[in-house]
Amino acid sequence: MAPFVPSKILVVGGTGTIGQYITASLLRAKPEFQQVVLFTSPGTAHTKAALLDKWRADGLSVIVGDLTSEVDVTAAYEGVDTVISAVGRGGLLVQLELLRLAEASPSVKWFLPSEYGTDIEHNTDKSPHERPHQLKLKVRNYIREHLKRVKVTYVVTGPYFDMWVYPMPDAEKAGGFVVEEKDAYVIGEGDGKVGFCTMWDVGKFVVATLQHPEESFGKALKVQSFVVTPNEVVAEYEKQTGSKWNVIETPLEDIRALEAKLWEEGNPRATGTTLRRIWAEGGTLYVQNDNELLALKPEDLESLEVGVKKALSGGYRADVF
Repeated sequence: MAPFVPSKILVVGGTGTIGQYITASLLRAKPEFQQVVLFTSPGTAHTKAALLDKWRADGLSVIVGDLTSEVDVTAAYEGVDTVISAVGRGGLLVQLELLRLAEASPSVKWFLPSEYGTDIEHNTDKSPHERPHQLKLKVRNYIREHLKRVKVTYVVTGPYFDMWVYPMPDAEKAGGFVVEEKDAYVIGEGDGKVGFCTMWDVGKFVVATLQHPEESFGKALKVQSFVVTPNEVVAEYEKQTGSKWNVIETPLEDIRALEAKLWEEGNPRATGTTLRRIWAEGGTLYVQNDNELLALKPEDLESLEVGVKKALSGGYRADVF
């Protein structure tokens, strides 16, 4: 039997924060995929019409429908062999039905759930109890219990460097860089390593995963653009701005206290604070990552220098797809 080669790709959530990078990267892939299809809602088709028109010119096919409709999803799956989900945190459980229908589909053979971010099974002691992990853990448990035919791959990227550099309002001490004030907020003494992906590299890793199906089936691929300490990031900001920065250190125990307070208040910044605490505790450090498995070398990826340069030039908010 000939090895599986993905050819018709369906993307859901492909106009979202990270989905845009994945969709754009699929359209730029060399060699090209036979067909890239985006499933989107009527509302998004209207509000992001210009983006979709540009992508159509690049070869994208667009299906407009309701992601919660069995009829619409089943029709979208026709002829598709690979599904990539990039739904946001609020839509993670929608994937349960998407997975059920994928298993029932005569054509879908491979599914990449929305896993871009923190490794939710980094360890057996803490990970199952972290609040931001709960929905993704439900998805993984569903996959273990119900998927028999469809192959699944998780692309675990760790934090997006492009977003990590921005402090969260009302939770600045959890980390980030304020260019106007030359203020750098770091957790602890800023010497704990963190593994990052830039958002464009997330798209690159997804493409590389599709280009290595046999190596990727059934795995939680842990991929990274670079591994650095917050202090190394500070040094790069100082180098590129030619200025000394004010480093504001916050002890880890104070971050935990802030985290508890935000959860108690129902503050939406609670999730981000918990994730930043997890990263500061070493939640992105592995014995080794899977970059080489996907044939991606450091020179193929964006560097810390490039990441900071882009951040100073407007960051991901300035990207044009």
